[in-house]
Amino acid sequence: MRTTELTGTGLTPASAVALGRNQAPLTLAADARDRMRVTAAAVSDLAERQPVYGRTTGVGANRDVLTDDPEHGTRLLASHATTGTVDYPADVTRIGLLIRVNQLAAGGSGLDPAVADAILDVLNTGSLPVLHRGGAIGTGDLGALAELGLSLGDVVDGQSALPLLSSNALTLAECCIALGELTSLITTTPIVGAITYVAMGGNPEAYDERVHDARPHPGQRRVAEQMRALLDGLPLPPRRIQDPFGLRAFTQVLGPAHHHASMLEEAVTVDLNAAAENPLVVPDAVLHNGNWHSMPLALALDAVRLSLHSVATLSTSRLANLVDPEFTGLSRFLASGHQANSGVMIIEYVAHDALAGVRAAAQPATLGTATLSRGAEHHASFAPQAAALTAALVDDLRTVLACELVAACRTVRLAGLTPADASPAPIATQLAAALDALPADLEDRSLRDDVRIARQLLVEWGTEPH
Repeated sequence: MRTTELTGTGLTPASAVALGRNQAPLTLAADARDRMRVTAAAVSDLAERQPVYGRTTGVGANRDVLTDDPEHGTRLLASHATTGTVDYPADVTRIGLLIRVNQLAAGGSGLDPAVADAILDVLNTGSLPVLHRGGAIGTGDLGALAELGLSLGDVVDGQSALPLLSSNALTLAECCIALGELTSLITTTPIVGAITYVAMGGNPEAYDERVHDARPHPGQRRVAEQMRALLDGLPLPPRRIQDPFGLRAFTQVLGPAHHHASMLEEAVTVDLNAAAENPLVVPDAVLHNGNWHSMPLALALDAVRLSLHSVATLSTSRLANLVDPEFTGLSRFLASGHQANSGVMIIEYVAHDALAGVRAAAQPATLGTATLSRGAEHHASFAPQAAALTAALVDDLRTVLACELVAACRTVRLAGLTPADASPAPIATQLAAALDALPADLEDRSLRDDVRIARQLLVEWGTEPH
């Protein structure tokens, strides 16, 4: 496998995940090594003449306490390695470590290249330390990075302990993973919507290009374009002059999720390649600052979760239409067989259970704050919590959409439609795949496996170009 150089520039959320999960060999670029050497020498010289936070002083409210104790850094790591008891997954740790090296490569930490090399050795040999969640509130992943520092041994000394901690690298790793998952699901949602459209005999006017030129929100136009592409050539006539909101407002609700996902990608990408160090070391100065504050990241995470909550609620609206004879002309709850059969009645409960999870996870993490360290630190973004909530929301949203897909495919079967009836529209391909994968049995039974299969279909469709 080709060795990849970390340069401090050009890392994207997708490439960070790919490099981490593929366990690609990594090295520090020569120019990055030179930048680190220059700032390491500069801060060593400057610390002889002025206080440097964390290097010649304590931290937090102890920022005004000077120290020349050579064991200061070791004790700093030991105390800050106080975390919770839940391990980070190995892929989060691996991606987080390579992100931290890329940040160090930007050259503002004052750390010697030997520290970056030691982290790269951990990555390249696969001897990952066990890092733990807990204690991160959007002002640096202090506990986990302190654990990393302790695991590196003597390469992290009294002068380099605090600079190693000045990062949200583990939080950024979780953001990269969550961004990939939610982007996949956002691009897959129109497939589910288009299958429901076929099942319900939707009206194409809602996706007409002229409608979206009249209100040209970029995300909305993008979704409308995807719906037109999926439904192009569909020979089935519309059943209504005007569809219910689930189909008619589909683009207006999903469109903002595209916009907010782009905002999140921009915020994450900036921080992947930033020398967001405190203090920031430049060749002729040490600049104490607040670049560790992850409010841009936290706000972007909160925004995308709120937009995805609306996507989930609209999916349950379409599901409600699918089980209603008024909209399908079929039996109540898409039941088959004996009178009073329940059909997919309970799948609505599963969807709303998952929707409750979406709703809980959509609550903005940035509404909280904290005053710590005797008032020296009196604001926090809670970006780590926002990242974890985003991952949880995406998983629940996948279940909501899977429930809709199961009901839509059952509607198609009960209506006697086949993929050939939808041809030559491209959605016929995904409809055929869904009908092949989902059980054809329409009798009352557990639909647990159907939901599981539908969830997997969404994952597979999300890996395909759209």
